[in-house]
Amino acid sequence: MKHKDLKEFTDQELNDKEKQLKKELFELNCQRQLGRVEKPSSFKNIKRDIARILTVLSKKKNHGKKN
Repeated sequence: MKHKDLKEFTDQELNDKEKQLKKELFELNCQRQLGRVEKPSSFKNIKRDIARILTVLSKKKNHGKKN
């Protein structure tokens, strides 16, 4: 997911996407404990997407305070 794409979403959509990604990460961690992870690189990608979403939300929040 690209930063440009995320800026177009509303705050509610970003929060929903963050919750969805955290759920996926939780499920991957469960699979890791069972030894069934097919793509170990997906941990890294999901964590990066969550960080991007949090960054966009933070920037929107800080931009709103300046006005």
